[in-house]
Amino acid sequence: MLLFRSEQHVERWCRQWGREPGAILSLQQAWALGQTWYADRLDPAWKGMSHRQAEEVFAKIGLGGDFWKFAD
Repeated sequence: MLLFRSEQHVERWCRQWGREPGAILSLQQAWALGQTWYADRLDPAWKGMSHRQAEEVFAKIGLGGDFWKFAD
């Protein structure tokens, strides 16, 4: 994960390094994703999420589009 000041900064960085932009999250979305994704990781009974559950988490915090979908 890289942090940028703005979407324009992302675009400049991608042009400079010849990269395609990936998903762009707001700081609030990144925080919400981290809190949700890692909330129960220390629980001894922890089990990973299914693809469907993960996509539901993404949708809940407003992360949509092909980038956030798992390949079948």
